[in-house]
Amino acid sequence: MTRFRFASFMLLAVLLMLGGLGLILGYAYLRSSIPEMEGSRNLPALAEPAEILRDGHGIVTIRAGSLDDAARALGFAHAQDRLWQMEATRRVVQGRLSEILGARTLKHDRYFRTLGLARRAAADLPALSPELQALLSAYAEGVNAFLNNPRAALPIEFQLLRHRPEPWRAEDSLAWAKLMAFRLSFNWHSEMLRASLSARLRPDEIDFLWRPYGENDPITLGAASFSTAPPEEKPPATAPLAARFAALRQQLPALLEPLDASNSWVIAGEFTQSGKPLLANDPHLALSAPGQWYLVRLETPVGTLAGVTAPGVPLLVLGHNGHIAWGFTTTHSDTQDLFLEQADPQDPDRYLTPGGSEAFYLRRETIAVKDASPEVLVVRESRHGPIVSDLASFSEPFATQGLAAALAWPGFEPKDTTAEALFRINLARNWEEFTAATKFHRAPQQNMVYADRAGNIGFAAPAWVPLRKAGDGSAPVPGWNGDYDWQGYIPFAELPRRLNPADGRIVSANNRIVPEDYPHLLTAHWPPGFRARRIEELLADSGTPQSLERQLVLQMDALAPDARALLPHLMERVEDVARHEQALKTLDTWNGVMDRGDAAPLLYRAWIASLNRRLLADDLGGLPGRFAYPDIALLQAILDEAPQWCDDRTTPEPESCTQQVTAALADAVSLIKAHSGSLTDARWGDFHKVRFPHFLLDRVPLLNHLFALEAESDGGDHTVNRGMSLPEAEGDRLFEHIHGAGLRAVYDLADLDRSRFMIAPGQSGNPLSRNYRDLIEPWIAGKSFTLGPVTGDSSTRLLLQP
Repeated sequence: MTRFRFASFMLLAVLLMLGGLGLILGYAYLRSSIPEMEGSRNLPALAEPAEILRDGHGIVTIRAGSLDDAARALGFAHAQDRLWQMEATRRVVQGRLSEILGARTLKHDRYFRTLGLARRAAADLPALSPELQALLSAYAEGVNAFLNNPRAALPIEFQLLRHRPEPWRAEDSLAWAKLMAFRLSFNWHSEMLRASLSARLRPDEIDFLWRPYGENDPITLGAASFSTAPPEEKPPATAPLAARFAALRQQLPALLEPLDASNSWVIAGEFTQSGKPLLANDPHLALSAPGQWYLVRLETPVGTLAGVTAPGVPLLVLGHNGHIAWGFTTTHSDTQDLFLEQADPQDPDRYLTPGGSEAFYLRRETIAVKDASPEVLVVRESRHGPIVSDLASFSEPFATQGLAAALAWPGFEPKDTTAEALFRINLARNWEEFTAATKFHRAPQQNMVYADRAGNIGFAAPAWVPLRKAGDGSAPVPGWNGDYDWQGYIPFAELPRRLNPADGRIVSANNRIVPEDYPHLLTAHWPPGFRARRIEELLADSGTPQSLERQLVLQMDALAPDARALLPHLMERVEDVARHEQALKTLDTWNGVMDRGDAAPLLYRAWIASLNRRLLADDLGGLPGRFAYPDIALLQAILDEAPQWCDDRTTPEPESCTQQVTAALADAVSLIKAHSGSLTDARWGDFHKVRFPHFLLDRVPLLNHLFALEAESDGGDHTVNRGMSLPEAEGDRLFEHIHGAGLRAVYDLADLDRSRFMIAPGQSGNPLSRNYRDLIEPWIAGKSFTLGPVTGDSSTRLLLQP
């Protein structure tokens, strides 16, 4: 018996040793996926040798003999650092996730096959200049040089899925641009929401929910004067399919829920210490691991480019080229419409148009599914665009009353040359060349701020923005009679643009950009101007000339202008003051800064979240879409103008606004005590934690904890340092920070090599690399670095040989 036990013990020991050895060898193998940074590699397509230099954070400098060779080296570097991100993004836009992830991603694949973004991107390639086509091909050669000879393991995501990526193609880079453009053009979400609410609310009640732009909020080109009055608008049609649009909204992939926002401003040299312009830009997108941006400096005989690329794209998206600097924010213009198509009563495969019956254009899409049979999807398109309503129920057509909903968007138009615009902006050396480049920009509409070394500052908002026969684009409209059809696009010469404004600065933070007398409709509803107002306030509040360092501090400003506007209205309505003395004192002494170490920001955010739910959930059937996030202007309008919204229609007794405000405060205090024990022990940072979720690893048990990236952070929904949080969630995700500035950049036109940058969470997309997460703490602290010339002593060097 003893001998048997000993043998069993030895067997177990051997098995444990073998298991441990296997883990060690497996880890060592996966560690080999970290890219080689020194030595020499062959890249056959190169015309001349090139080199990739990396500093301690993995930030890349590429030196090459031509722009095409720089693109080849960049493709190689992107593949080294972000291969999984490139593959995942490509498969998302192609609608091919289910090939490697199985049936759980069919919703995403149906969605993107219906939109046809990848197919349209490939069709756009011949419309681009030969120079850009050559650059895209050169970049693909660099990516494929890595894929053809990786010399080591592919990153962990490929090992988990037992998947090897296909060769990269030029059109794959254009597909990224299509995806980003579509994500930043999202008015159809609002149209669906309005249509779905029509089953519960009157038209005037729906209109009340979308608040007008604030009278005192900044207008970017407010000083401009436009001579033509806006055309009179016919009211939009009422959508008859509320339930179906509600169902359609439920079928859209959650990852595409629009939350986009950004800051940018530019200051003329007469107001700066150096006498040259300063340009600041921090685009806000959903935070993820890896992040959206990849920092790079490209040095070629053509010149120097420095800023951020997107993995998969061989151009700077944002940055400088040694002569000019540029930054983007989203215009939030309305460039999408849902048209209701009426089926031909005689033939359901046809639909009615002003010129008679036409056949739907049909496409058969075969979706491969891992460990399951392929799925065949029939996609219909009308003259207005793809029939997105077929997504409302995959098993049944969207056929109530014989109607279907088609999505119109300029990005669906053939020969989209938006990539050409970015290519030419990268090479522009002055305002004239920059403006000429923007003529090629189609979608999405972007607010572009500009500065050059000659001292000019400017603003442009290029795009194809539809001219409608009638309606304001806020609700689905009939497509069969032509009354609401588009009549082309706003002429390029009449798009918003300004050079060297008299007041010497331009601020663009998703606020309204044109005054009331602008002759064209950009959108019926602008986002609130809280951040723009705060930026203008801080720029004006200085008796000394502006410096680069001051712009870095401004980007980190965490004062909540929304709290400053709303909080007095709430506090004056609280009943039973004695009961809530501690909470009211906490807020009364608060300086309004969303500081992670303070309790007051948490109390304020929990209060307005509860109030939002109490005022709207009963009327809206929950908190759908944008209404899950407290709309400060709407809450204030209800309290000041429309107390009927304060009554909870699900209870027999009427509630007043005072009762609801008081009850919401009690809700907030109870919530905080349940999690923190007391108000005195609570901190905003205990709840407001930034997470950088990984598209795949977050869904794998154990690995989701092993590679989790999380840290406390400052900011709120409307602070300049944006820390947008989940409105409400369960457990440890309550008020989680989900959205913010994945990039911060400040450009000094007196010396562009002094320009400062920061990205998060890190430059590498490999979870085993130290550069995967090493920028989180510097990002939270507001630190930054330059992308100036590097030396061999401060970097690693990988030589690429032809």
